Amino acid sequence: MSQSLCNILVHIVFSTKDRYPFLRDEVRPELHAYGATVLKNDNCPTLLMNSMSDHVHILCALSKNLAVCKLIKQFKVTTSEWIKTKGGMLTKFHWQSGYGAFSVSQSNVPAVRQYIAEQENHHKRMTFQDEFRALLRKHQVEFDERYVWD
Repeated sequence: MSQSLCNILVHIVFSTKDRYPFLRDEVRPELHAYGATVLKNDNCPTLLMNSMSDHVHILCALSKNLAVCKLIKQFKVTTSEWIKTKGGMLTKFHWQSGYGAFSVSQSNVPAVRQYIAEQENHHKRMTFQDEFRALLRKHQVEFDERYVWD
């Protein structure tokens, strides 16, 4: 086959450093728009992005020419630099060093989109840490609690 074709969908989740609530309501819509542009520039179109004050969820298509770790590094560096220009407490903004990235089949896109869209409802009942642990278990990712949080 002379052409390389793929549809690699990924649900990416990570928090602010120490889960500090930097992402206030007034900055989140701008973060989502700016972050979607960062992903688009890397040929990784965003299907949906949503966040809470201390973490972000991204559903995007992964470029066939880019490793997920490179995409996340580029996203974190670029958005962190941008957020710091917003002034005030945001000048101290940092993302956590780690992340979770989970494969999503095309048939599961509607369910994952709904899950990401309903973050506010999820977090009335559970913390980010509990949510992240549940995602790791659901996707059968082994982890050591000592190294998950920073």
